[in-house]
Amino acid sequence: MRKDWRCIVVEFKRKKGESFESFLRRFNKRLQQSGKLYQARQAQFLRPKKSRSEQKKSALVGRKLREKKEYLRKIGKLKEEPARRW
Repeated sequence: MRKDWRCIVVEFKRKKGESFESFLRRFNKRLQQSGKLYQARQAQFLRPKKSRSEQKKSALVGRKLREKKEYLRKIGKLKEEPARRW
């Protein structure tokens, strides 16, 4: 089971007399070494898989919309669209 990357908190404090640039450099280095940034970027667009019932529901909704569109096209309320190639 993978850990949720959002619940991991890392705290950094500036050392006494440390310049902001050196603090930022140290922060970035530690962040790279920890791998948290890599994990966050990996999980950024990750979507959980739909359950079987959710897949069926979305398929039924799509089917109903397609049937409605086809009906409107047949009775002339919706104009014909050229088939998309790309």
